[in-house]
Amino acid sequence: MSSAPPGLSVLDLVPVSSGSGPAAAIRAACAAAQTAERHGYDRYWLAEHHNSPALACSATTVLMGAVAAATETIRVGSGGIMLPNHAPLRVAEDLGTLAVMYPGRIDCGLGRAPGTDPGTAARLRRGSADLVDFTRDLTELHDYLGPATGAPGETEVIGRGADVRLFVLGSSTGGARAAAELGLPFSFASHFAPDQLHEALAVYRGNFNPDAPTAQVSAPWVSAAVNVMAADTVAEAQRQLLTLRHSFAGVLTGRRGPLVAPGDTVEPHPILEARVHHSLRVTACGTAAGVVDQLLDWAVPLGLDEIVTVTYAHDPGVRRRSLALVGDEWARRRNCCM
Repeated sequence: MSSAPPGLSVLDLVPVSSGSGPAAAIRAACAAAQTAERHGYDRYWLAEHHNSPALACSATTVLMGAVAAATETIRVGSGGIMLPNHAPLRVAEDLGTLAVMYPGRIDCGLGRAPGTDPGTAARLRRGSADLVDFTRDLTELHDYLGPATGAPGETEVIGRGADVRLFVLGSSTGGARAAAELGLPFSFASHFAPDQLHEALAVYRGNFNPDAPTAQVSAPWVSAAVNVMAADTVAEAQRQLLTLRHSFAGVLTGRRGPLVAPGDTVEPHPILEARVHHSLRVTACGTAAGVVDQLLDWAVPLGLDEIVTVTYAHDPGVRRRSLALVGDEWARRRNCCM
């Protein structure tokens, strides 16, 4: 458990807003990353989802390259690449190439979920997501990115030995066990699946193996995700949060669609509203000071090393404003504590 203030980062699913399209969503992601960099965030992660009209993040490493090119210092990564969808060598080649192009800035978060529906997963030629297979593939990826050994028949991979940081992502104890066994940092998806957060952190910390050949940290390192919306007033932040709540109701009912403006949202049925509230209960909303208070009240007892913020807004300017407000207030608090 770290005694220093937690780090602060961003996860972007590259949401498409109604009346717009994927190209605009990608431009908005690059602009948001520039805002995050200017306002002191540690890293900017892009997710992997397929066959969704609401998200433009199917080609994760391509997006990582675009964001890295649009920024200068912030670390850029995947949050995450769904490893069973890909051959480990293919992922290593993409990451190694990015690491050569943007030295010291590339992260790779890796998960087991399909990031899509079963039919699309089959068309991706998705492999096994069994924990044993996932751990084996992650070890293989780690070895491709590690220093060359000179062994006969060793695969040549661009970027071998580069500073690519690997993280295991999860929303259950399965990912926590894999991260602990491999001695890798662990990031929990509490922004939409908070139920097993405490249990997963206990499993990870209780089983962490710093002596694993794949270990990249000497002690447990944990981040977790939280939905964030900050605005100049509490009322405006709560109004903007309606976009996220409407979007997640669509996820639960299988009616995914582009983000809608707050004024175009529809109140869900009370039963559905209760499910939305349960899934999105790890949310910080309000003014910058209020949001940072909420983040600290949540993260410090958990002993988090980093908080991963997730912000949905129909208007990209609203998202950038939220990022700037929280980043500036976070930096002010962090400086006061040092």
